[in-house]
Amino acid sequence: MNETGTNKVGEPVISVVIPVYNEEACLRELIPRTLAACRKTEKSFEILFVDDGSSDTSATLIKEAAKNNAGEVVGVFLNRNYGQHNAIMAGFSKVRGEIVVTLDADLQNPPEEIPRLATLGAEYDVVGTVRAHRSDSFFRKFSSSLVNRAVQRATGVMMHDYGCMLRVYKRHIVEAMLMCQERSTFIPVLANSFARTTTEVEVEHAARTLGESKYSFGKLISLMFDLVTTMTTYPLRLLSIVGGIISATGFGFGILLLILRLIYGAEWAVGGVFTLFALVYFFIGAQFIAMGLLGEYIGRIYHDVRARPRYFIQEIVGSQPDNKGALRDTTSSH
Repeated sequence: MNETGTNKVGEPVISVVIPVYNEEACLRELIPRTLAACRKTEKSFEILFVDDGSSDTSATLIKEAAKNNAGEVVGVFLNRNYGQHNAIMAGFSKVRGEIVVTLDADLQNPPEEIPRLATLGAEYDVVGTVRAHRSDSFFRKFSSSLVNRAVQRATGVMMHDYGCMLRVYKRHIVEAMLMCQERSTFIPVLANSFARTTTEVEVEHAARTLGESKYSFGKLISLMFDLVTTMTTYPLRLLSIVGGIISATGFGFGILLLILRLIYGAEWAVGGVFTLFALVYFFIGAQFIAMGLLGEYIGRIYHDVRARPRYFIQEIVGSQPDNKGALRDTTSSH
């Protein structure tokens, strides 16, 4: 990109980044549909499929698509599985377009939305999406609602669906994200921290009919911890407040027990032994929760201090010569 903010001759205007992990069942349909959607924009484009260490035939399908659609499809292959957001960051480091679209490979969000979103991407720094008529389980919807509310409160950016990966970013937003050094990254929140102008539109959402979801219950819980601990230190402040309330409650209850013992005698106090045990267990539980949360932050500090690469790109297939104009992520190895 030159100093005027326009793309160099030969560079694509639109870059689509799609992380892929064991999605052979979806790729056969996803690839032609995404190509058709991008061609409808009537702008030059590139589609980067980032293989996140797949163990099925996903890598083979991506290489075939890159060979058959030279200049339009690029395969970026990581040496192992690093997770969805790190895979997207790897794709970001290789994009050349001014407008960058991210899309999941599971076909739950249709690639046919790309032309409409790319048009909005020319006007806004970040274009978020809301899944209309969402086809997910009650647990997924409920947990997503909790996460969205937490993000809104922590960031002050009132977007309603941070879990939908079909989003659009201006190139300078992508450049800003690549400059960040933290290893735990939640891209929608990070992007909004740099954006001046944002908008949000509804997109269609379909039930997964091919392949299996990569987010188990445990991974969803892990994602929630990542989200909370990477975007705010408010839980640490909350611990101090809760700890103060618990301490004050314990002190007040101790005074009350002393007064009641003086009034009713020692026999009454013996009768409250189990209540004291319950209170002690409550305080111990609160301490363990606090230590666990502190441990989450300390663990993330430990990972950031080690400064290991977020990912390692093993191979790139289908890129133009020397991948000119691609962004560079100084925190990763290539």
